[in-house]
Amino acid sequence: MENLNRFNEIEIMRLEDIAKNIRCSVLTMVKEAGVGHIGGSLSVTDILVALYFKVLKVDPENPGWPDRDRLVVSKGHCAAALYSTLAQKGFFSKEELKTFGMINSSLQVHPDKTKVPGIEASTGALGQGLSIGLGMALAARLDKKGYHTFVILGDGEIQEGQVWEAALFAAHYKLDNITSILDLNNVQLMGNVPEIMGIAPVADKWKAFGWEVIEVDGHDFKQFIENLYKAKEVKGKPAIIIANTIKGKGVSFMQNTCKWHGSVPTQDEYNAAIAEIRK
Repeated sequence: MENLNRFNEIEIMRLEDIAKNIRCSVLTMVKEAGVGHIGGSLSVTDILVALYFKVLKVDPENPGWPDRDRLVVSKGHCAAALYSTLAQKGFFSKEELKTFGMINSSLQVHPDKTKVPGIEASTGALGQGLSIGLGMALAARLDKKGYHTFVILGDGEIQEGQVWEAALFAAHYKLDNITSILDLNNVQLMGNVPEIMGIAPVADKWKAFGWEVIEVDGHDFKQFIENLYKAKEVKGKPAIIIANTIKGKGVSFMQNTCKWHGSVPTQDEYNAAIAEIRK
């Protein structure tokens, strides 16, 4: 396991500051474009920051580096958070974020791997990302490569049957070079997940499908990152981290409500949200 002794309070503050910048960027992008997904982008921000700024082996100057780790963001509607994270990491200019959602922009509401450096898979049709990630993990095994594959799933997304077919495949082939991360914020497009299609008991289901299951606070950087490394060390089976998160994290009036799954803030709402994140 990587030496985490240097993971001190200063490092946590650095990651928290990056996350604040990304959350503000998400709000600005959606506000200016008049389209996008705020709630789920804010819940997944800390997960993306932990991955890109602490865990993933990637090179922004060489996005196609063969030995890079792979990250598939299966919940592709949260592209605003992904784009902002990639720009913060240096994959492309932050100025390009201003084109989000515009005609002819590379940065559309769902990510396109053919247009944006650092995007590993075009996603947005929910339920497909884990299957894509398993293909990458199996390829690594066949090619005798040491890279690790991560897949971020949404909790509403795991209502899709293809997710569970993929879960069976991963366990059957003992793919221990893949880690799935479930952004468990309990809210989806039309309401609360338990009311739309209950997925509980989530941990027991994944265990029954043959996965190593780790449950964490998805907004606690130290806890989350330590368990990302722990998941990478699992042998003989795939691992999933169930990250308990808050939809709309960081903005009190956006939290835990489906209203902000795909709504665009007014100027007053935008100002209030930015002020709350920055306080």
